[in-house]
Amino acid sequence: MSVIVVEFITLDGVVDDPDGSGGTAGGGWAFRHGPESVGGDKFRLGSLLETGTLLLGRTTWELFAKLWPGRTGEFADRLNAAAKLVASRTLTDVGAWQNSSLLHGDLAEAVAREERDVIVIGSIGIAQALARRDLVDEYRLLVFPSVAGEGRRLFDGVAADLRLVSSTQVGAAVLSTYRTRPA
Repeated sequence: MSVIVVEFITLDGVVDDPDGSGGTAGGGWAFRHGPESVGGDKFRLGSLLETGTLLLGRTTWELFAKLWPGRTGEFADRLNAAAKLVASRTLTDVGAWQNSSLLHGDLAEAVAREERDVIVIGSIGIAQALARRDLVDEYRLLVFPSVAGEGRRLFDGVAADLRLVSSTQVGAAVLSTYRTRPA
């Protein structure tokens, strides 16, 4: 089992509000670069969507549960069919998006017990909490040529020595894959 964190990120490390749905002053920075940079399976998740489980926090899950169930196409169909764990202290019903279930108990303990690969999409607080417990194995970062100046940063309060595995241009962005330990 591996824990893989996937994030849209700016050159200055901001991961906050890439689509502008959060209403922040600098939000929407990823989507200003066009659909070729943000649409489809840009993180190269492939079969991980079928064999792994997505781990989402409440805010990301609520946004995705509004957007994805009504979409179709190869990537949308795979994302909708994927198993989803939702980490939330306030939600009681996650039936709005198929194959979603609430994560019960301690986040790090639940992830450590998981037998499938865990893919954290967005969900900055979850990614940071797992990194602080040394549970993240891989980061797939889609780096956009934007400088946000302010906003939540993925590695805020998190120290890491990463090993670059690959780097590929995706539209205006660059998908870089880093591992935290040797494969």
